[in-house]
Amino acid sequence: MAFNIALSGLNAASKDLEVTANNIANTATTGFKGSRTQFAELFNAAGPNLSSSQTGSGVRLTNVAQQFTAGSVETTNNSLDFAISGDGFFTVRDGKGFSYTRAGAFQKDQNGYVMNANGQRLQVFPPVANGGFDNSTLTDLQLLTAQNAAKATGTVQMSLNLPSDATPPATAFDPLNDPSSYNQATPFTAYDSLGATHNGVVYFVKGAAANVWNASLYIDGTSTGASQQLTFNSSGALVAPANGKLSFPAVSVSPGADPMQLSLDMSKATQFGNAYAASAINPDGYPTGILSSIDVSREGVVQAKYSNGQTTALGQLALAQFSNEQGLRQLDNTNWAASYDSGTPVMGAAGNGTFGSVQAGALEASNTADLTAQLVNMIKAQRNYQANAQVISTDNQLTQTIINIRN
Repeated sequence: MAFNIALSGLNAASKDLEVTANNIANTATTGFKGSRTQFAELFNAAGPNLSSSQTGSGVRLTNVAQQFTAGSVETTNNSLDFAISGDGFFTVRDGKGFSYTRAGAFQKDQNGYVMNANGQRLQVFPPVANGGFDNSTLTDLQLLTAQNAAKATGTVQMSLNLPSDATPPATAFDPLNDPSSYNQATPFTAYDSLGATHNGVVYFVKGAAANVWNASLYIDGTSTGASQQLTFNSSGALVAPANGKLSFPAVSVSPGADPMQLSLDMSKATQFGNAYAASAINPDGYPTGILSSIDVSREGVVQAKYSNGQTTALGQLALAQFSNEQGLRQLDNTNWAASYDSGTPVMGAAGNGTFGSVQAGALEASNTADLTAQLVNMIKAQRNYQANAQVISTDNQLTQTIINIRN
């Protein structure tokens, strides 16, 4: 009997060593969650009141429990490395279906899809027209590698001051040949529908009437038509046009591009003092742009940033939670699959409810990275193994003694 009891102890200690060895082997594995062995006593008894005189029959392994405590977050500065601070799992997909992981080391394939080293694609909630995200749908995260389309300039907002003591020029307006034919010139850059840049200049000429100015617009040295009039009151505020907008006729620019038709927003123009000053010249529109970087917010919103200063939302990282994490079916490569015991995944976005936040440019280290506790467990398991082996040795000696007595 003692042989069997000690043998069960050897098996238990050996299993404990295996689990500890696996924990130690994965101290550098991103997103790894260590395990802990759980044992129960074996006790065999039959008939009434026998348990008062019976000893136990040994030990058995009941569970290898996963420990989902968080590992430390380590900065990597890689834009496609993600860590979750709090509860939740990243959702990934391959040909076998969905699985869940805390390992956030991702990369881009040749088609722009974001995947892990196992080829599983990261899942996001897709963007919708109103600027939000469809939390009822999962889709593969794909980085848009195509150029961001240009937007033609339509309005140029000008915040400037025209000098109140200016005098009308003595010569006829001829800005390309006679600089003395205008009072001030304000240049800016405009973009056509194909993203090509064009040089725009607004020439301001003091009118003969008090507090009146004439504005003429030229694109690449070509006039856009007749001048438009600005009128200020005696306090220097713009009174005409009432909406502050000067609209000019369209002008052809580049072959293949739409004609440019610009409006000048002069609502912030003033006529004070005796000095010209332009505080802000803001044309809308932008050129074509190429993907320059990826930005991921704490809420898991993935945005593509382009060289033209524009951003496009690509999706929001889809996180999963489970009512019973211990019930998850453990897979290789630090992945888990949902099971009957774990319950169905509850999907949500980072920072909402009990979901943790996302930290970009960082990875969650193994929660067994601190070797001290693992080494202590290894020593304990080794001592248990040695003790049970000693019991077998002792029982063997007793049996041998009995055999010798009989002889």
